[in-house]
Parts: sequence; C-alpha cells; structure tokens
Amino acid sequence: MVVPRTSAVLTIRGLQTWFLNLLFPPRCVGCHQVGVWLCADCLAQIPHIEPPFCTRCGDAVVASGLCARCQTAPLRIECIRSVVYFEGVLREAMHRFKYRRLTALAEPLGAMMAEYWMQHPIPADVVVPVPLHAARLRERGYNQAALLAREMARRVGLAVDERTLVRQRATASQVKLNAKQRKENVRDAFCCSSNALAGKQVLLVDDVCTTGATLEACAVALREGGARGVRALTLARAR
Repeated sequence: MVVPRTSAVLTIRGLQTWFLNLLFPPRCVGCHQVGVWLCADCLAQIPHIEPPFCTRCGDAVVASGLCARCQTAPLRIECIRSVVYFEGVLREAMHRFKYRRLTALAEPLGAMMAEYWMQHPIPADVVVPVPLHAARLRERGYNQAALLAREMARRVGLAVDERTLVRQRATASQVKLNAKQRKENVRDAFCCSSNALAGKQVLLVDDVCTTGATLEACAVALREGGARGVRALTLARAR
C-alpha cells in the first residue's frame, strides 16, 4: 500500500512527538504536574473576563454599553472579546508559548478560545490570525496567533485564512509603548493582498489585547479589502 505523502509526514511528526514526550514528558506550567502542559486545576484558577465590559472594545466599564472612548471615537472593528486576563499561570503559559517555542500549548489555549466562542458566538465566516511581518516570522519560526487560530477554528468548524491579511511594514515591539504610541506604531502596517475576504464576516484572532491598537489597524485594512464585518477574539487581555 502506498502511503500518501501528507499522511506519511503526519505519521513521522506523530512519532517524533511521541518520542519527545517519552524523553521529556509534558509538565504543567503552573504546578509541574506530569502529563499535561496545563492541568485542570491550574486552568480553573485563571480569571475569566465577565461583564460588564464595553460592547465594542471590551474594556471594563461600570455598566453595560459603550465606554466613553468608543462613544467619542468609534472604532472600525465591531467588537473585541477576550477569554481571560493576562496574569498568573496564563501569563507564564503564554510567555513559554510565544517566546520559548512551547507550541504544544496551542492545543489547550486554542481549546479555551473555542469553548468561549461556542458559549458566546461571534458572527464569523472565516478566522484570520493577526499576521507577523515576514522578518519576525523567520526569526521566531511560527506565528503564535496563527497556531491559536488553527486550533480554535478546527474545533468549531470554521475556515482559516492566513494569506490575505499581510503585515506589510515591520513595526517596533508594542510592549513598552503607551496607547497613543501603539496606535501610531501600527498605522498602515497591514494590508490585504487580494479581495478574498470581500463580503465576509471576519473573526480576527490574536494572543493578547492590551489597547486594541493592532486589532483596529487590522480591521481598517480588512475593511479596505472589502470585508463586510470585522470582530476580534483574543485569548487574553491586559488589565
């Protein structure tokens, strides 16, 4: 029997994963329990984001509705939702996922996003991860947002588009920038390479939302590319 090349590659990767897990078994990033990267007890301790929050940008507010910023300066993105706060064991997990190549965490983290989406459906025809610039992608070796998007979309049955939205300009790290600087840093950083998303409801996926500047810049590019609607879901949100 001839094994299809793709199946053979998947089999080889599966064997590699099995062998590595045998030599270096997964350990929970929170409590070091052997066998999983995030155990059920540690997952249960991660604080989930609950209302009230702004119905557009997702910032915490005293009462439901739009926050003062969204009332005075409406965003192009229709809504931003996040699953949990960026703190505790989740912060450690995401640091290892993003900077220490622990890509196996995409499965439990993407599952959290899928569960949230199924409980709080967000209109979407297609999932689009926030892209990295080509130079950053070569440096890191993977796009953490794309890994989350693939895992989440696989679980909820949505298509993923990783080609149309492009980061056309390299930008400085957003980590040490204030809100105004972040907005300027990503201005015109994204574009659409084709009209493949025209007329579609797009769900942007990213790992962390701090001010929403990157997501808004993506939404502007997607709208210019003809997207009918743009909403975002991130795994975590900074307080």
